[in-house]
Amino acid sequence: MERISSREIYSNRWITLHEDVVRHDNGEQGIYSHIDKGDFALIIPFDGARFHLVEQFRYPLRQRCWEFPGGSIPDAQGFDPIEVARQELREETGLRADNLELLGKFAAAPATANHYGHVVLATGLTEGEHEREATEQDMRAAWFTRDELESMIAENVIVDSHCMAAYLLLLLHERKSATPTPPHA
Repeated sequence: MERISSREIYSNRWITLHEDVVRHDNGEQGIYSHIDKGDFALIIPFDGARFHLVEQFRYPLRQRCWEFPGGSIPDAQGFDPIEVARQELREETGLRADNLELLGKFAAAPATANHYGHVVLATGLTEGEHEREATEQDMRAAWFTRDELESMIAENVIVDSHCMAAYLLLLLHERKSATPTPPHA
């Protein structure tokens, strides 16, 4: 697909909406709208037995949602997922982590946006006071066992696809860590 022209439709400090005129492989022209948005860190706080989730009101869904803590830093020069994870974990939950490990990344909405979610496992946790922004004051936080977390996903209590993708990356990481490496021939 070839871009013929592009125009900015809307922009704020978090997103920019573009409308492009494109030429498809068959030669036909069309319009493609897409969002430029900064990458974000999604943190899996895990104490070895429980996961720490936050619940907040998500305006587009008009409901409160349980999810892993996370976020981005608007107007940041460069993106360091570990540093963003450290900051967001402290702000949203009050937790501090001795260990932050990058598990991978996923394209959050590849058909409409160019940003990635970077999944960070946080372990060696110490509790402290949260430092939530004014818009996060209604946020709640709680610990959940693995069985509770999986039930929440299965029963559509957790509907956030980012949370589900992060949990899948954790499961793959755990499986890889548990599988012995075969000897070299």
